[in-house]
Amino acid sequence: METPKLILLTTTHRVAPGLLSWPAWEALRSAPRVLAGDADHPQLAALRAAGVEPEVLERPSAPALARLLLAAAPAVWLESPDGDPGLTDALARIAVEEAGEHPEIELLPGSYDLPGARLLDLASVMDRLRSPGGCPWDAEQTHRSLVKYLVEETFELVEAIEEGDRETLREELGDVLLQVFFHARIAEEHAEDPFSVDDVAGDIVDKLIYRHPHVFGDVSVTGSAETEANWEQLKAAEKQRESVLDGVPAGLPALAYAAKLVSRVRRADFTGVPDAPYALPGELTAESAGELLLAVAQRAHDRGVDVDAALRAAARRYRAAVRAAEGLRD
Repeated sequence: METPKLILLTTTHRVAPGLLSWPAWEALRSAPRVLAGDADHPQLAALRAAGVEPEVLERPSAPALARLLLAAAPAVWLESPDGDPGLTDALARIAVEEAGEHPEIELLPGSYDLPGARLLDLASVMDRLRSPGGCPWDAEQTHRSLVKYLVEETFELVEAIEEGDRETLREELGDVLLQVFFHARIAEEHAEDPFSVDDVAGDIVDKLIYRHPHVFGDVSVTGSAETEANWEQLKAAEKQRESVLDGVPAGLPALAYAAKLVSRVRRADFTGVPDAPYALPGELTAESAGELLLAVAQRAHDRGVDVDAALRAAARRYRAAVRAAEGLRD
């Protein structure tokens, strides 16, 4: 006589109800009984539409549920959204500690999370925090009030990368990701021009595809330098930029701002403005460049000069000179 089988069917709420694997549908259609412990289980409507009528049980404690299911075999148990805490342990304990024959138990995954599926959870949590009855602090925040946190989290991420701390890197990536979802959730509430995190994701997907014609189109490149040059040309055409410096955010930290401006000018082979006169070491390395910048910061401090403000002012004069040489007004 064939041993009866108890199938524990697991699903994920991150996949639309009814999108189950073929083995899952075979098990559901052929089972004498399909049992569920939650009348609001998201899969029930899809199963009933397919002609499968689950029996909804009043779910007892895990040990009692384990005995109930073993007695019901052959059957399929539709795992509850909370994962039925303690059920598998209770089933295992009965199988090991109690003599006699027991139904065969099979754990059957009915659906799997797709890559990136947990982002749906983040969107849901962020919506809960921001909605009435959620977190008062989260509900009060604006794009402007969150700027300082975005900057802080970004620099903490940079620090984790530079220190090679993978555990912290994972955490800080999450903190930066939270800022993106937080801003997108706030943007949904705009009265005149709302957009969601899906719009944000869709825009960046379109941008990546457009700027990678060598991957998604028929353009050929010979290396990363040509790829970068092609990227900049596409970006300039897309943004309709006049100056080689358009698009450099003035809110960058002073050194990063200056470096980005110089990078743009160098990449464009622009020669309209001479380099600022400065005595450099005979051989400029990462170490000597760092020491030089540190020495400038030290001497500026001794003279009462705000080196950050001074460099930002110099960078802005540099930007104005480049634009003037291009025949553009600043």
